[in-house]
Amino acid sequence: MKTPSVSSWMAAVVASSLLLAGCSAGASDSGEQAKKDSMTIAFTAEPVNLDFTSTSGIAIPEALMENVYESLVRVDGEGEIQPSLAEDWDVSEDRKTYTFHLQKGVKFSNGADLTSEDVKFSYERVQDDWKNALKSKMDIVDSIETPDDLTVEISLKKPSNTWLFNMTSLVGAVFDTEGTDDLANEAIGTGPFSIEEFTRGQSIDFVARDSYWGETPAVKNVTFKYFQDAVSASNALKSGEIDVVSNLQAPELAGEFKSDDYQIISGTTNGEVVLSMNNAKGIFKDKKARAAVMHAIDRKAVLDTAWAGYGELIGSMVPPTDPYYEDLTGVWDYNPQKAKDLIKEAGIEGEEFAFTVPNLPYAKAISEIVSAQLKEVGLKANIETQEFPAVWLDKTFTKHDFDMSVINHAEPRDILTVFSNDYYIGYDDSKIKKIAEKADTGTEEEYISGMKKIARTITEDAAADFLFLFPNLVIAKSDVAGIPANRVSDAFRIADLSWN
Repeated sequence: MKTPSVSSWMAAVVASSLLLAGCSAGASDSGEQAKKDSMTIAFTAEPVNLDFTSTSGIAIPEALMENVYESLVRVDGEGEIQPSLAEDWDVSEDRKTYTFHLQKGVKFSNGADLTSEDVKFSYERVQDDWKNALKSKMDIVDSIETPDDLTVEISLKKPSNTWLFNMTSLVGAVFDTEGTDDLANEAIGTGPFSIEEFTRGQSIDFVARDSYWGETPAVKNVTFKYFQDAVSASNALKSGEIDVVSNLQAPELAGEFKSDDYQIISGTTNGEVVLSMNNAKGIFKDKKARAAVMHAIDRKAVLDTAWAGYGELIGSMVPPTDPYYEDLTGVWDYNPQKAKDLIKEAGIEGEEFAFTVPNLPYAKAISEIVSAQLKEVGLKANIETQEFPAVWLDKTFTKHDFDMSVINHAEPRDILTVFSNDYYIGYDDSKIKKIAEKADTGTEEEYISGMKKIARTITEDAAADFLFLFPNLVIAKSDVAGIPANRVSDAFRIADLSWN
């Protein structure tokens, strides 16, 4: 057998080395590209289904709005209304007719073209078929006309200062006329993503659409992964299982991420954390009992103890990003003796009541300190932890089977929805209804002053205790870009995310 020369042996070694180097470089590049193409984000409250037309709560629109479904208009991080499916619009002199001009070349994820008929179908369906209580935001619409495929004329019953802003929320979502047969399981929209897989209670997998009419998302595959345990979400971020914690549900853990590997973003939201009391029946039907609770709660202590001081005391159902915000934290001072006196006057000393608490980290933490503070003034809260969303939405929200609860109302500008007769709190809205109607149809100045009056009336009625404004506390890997500091809409918009 002929022995190979040294030179030929060396040539083979060099060739092999180059081949291995090429394979390694390719694998590295491929792995890096795979990372850039995907992102996993942790959330707390998971959707029970994909149908926000019949199911209340923030979890579904948080995942679907601006990602799968779009409206004619959207709201930016500063709370300003911007074009979306409508490239522009005109308003008549009497402020009752809006003419929207649709974007050209928009397709739904099933391949159907967006036309004005889809808009008409979607908005008439809100009025006729929706079960979500937020459908009332569309009651003011009188008629919808479609002069051509790209023009929609929407006439209101009267001028409205709130309607266009309401259209940036889930009630403004545009559906395909043939795409609403199975909304609980299938979401067909015009947005930059479609849903590849929905695993109830676990995750939603989004994939970027090649046929999207707008700017192509930088990240092609995004997963929303749901954790009820904040520690598990934090550990998942540390281990690399996820890339972003959308809103840290244990703020005391934030200090663990103070390093160059992570970024901590703290901003504001629309989320008023409300200690709700059943105004319609039970122990808190009496305003004296509700007033006792207002004086018994040390809201600063609740914020510091339950949420590590993150958030903001506001005293009303209005966040500072809304034009009619007013600091009402001084209306009800912390006064345990006054609370005891009111409890005695109401004849409820030592009484027990049902405190139904969704099994969400902030709610469970708040319930413990609130119950302790109420016990000090002579009221005994029987805490009943309920699975969220299924059980809480059924028993507390829908059937109104509760005395007290606590929930983060995250929908924007929802004060008139939450404090209406048929909502779960059962507030008698007769005092504010006429004020709201006059404010909505008046000038901008009349609108702001009227809404301030409404917010103050609700607070002075002790309709609920507004504990604090929920913070937007996001923890992410240091090379994630595009995370907004503020959350002032229903949506967690993922099209803006990218890797540095």
